Amino acid sequence: MKNNIDQEYRSKGYLYIVGIDEAGRGPLAGPVVASAVLLPPKYENPLIDDSKKLTANQRKELASEIKNSALSYKIVIIEPKLIDELNIYQATKKAFEDALSGINVPFDIVLTDAMKINTVHPYDPLIKGDARSLSIAAASILAKVTRDEIMIELDKKYPHYDFKRNKGYPTKKHLEALETYGPIKGVHRFSYKPVAKTQYQQLKLF
Repeated sequence: MKNNIDQEYRSKGYLYIVGIDEAGRGPLAGPVVASAVLLPPKYENPLIDDSKKLTANQRKELASEIKNSALSYKIVIIEPKLIDELNIYQATKKAFEDALSGINVPFDIVLTDAMKINTVHPYDPLIKGDARSLSIAAASILAKVTRDEIMIELDKKYPHYDFKRNKGYPTKKHLEALETYGPIKGVHRFSYKPVAKTQYQQLKLF
């Protein structure tokens, strides 16, 4: 990653930086996943970047490298039922905070990808943080890889919805499957309008 902003924080005395990011706020199905990562202060890997810029194979290889190199990391999965109960913003905030609580070694500051959290530690919510901070980018990779693996497994159980390809996002094929088969309890987010709409239409049929 070029122009890694983590170094600016380290020059101010924040040597041990926890980066936190999520995957899966927008999809209609599947969990939201957050990851917190604490990398060694001198750790460098030019391949680590915003997970959306990497291929699936690159992310998978880097996820293994990040887990092996991190001083500590934590991955948190928030299921659709809780997303519906809390709303996606509060569910994501909870995921960030739970991930941070899983970091089991001392640190100096927390950098998040634009999410404000409750913490006693200094923290900074960075706009487009996954493209600016190595720590946040590492967290984004762990979150994305974990969530993609979950969606691939769901695809094996529910092939009509094409989760392997769309990862729960509202593609044409996914929306058509919702219209035809209805939403899946425990998989779809019933508080999301496209899902709620198809559920209502299904009820009207009976």
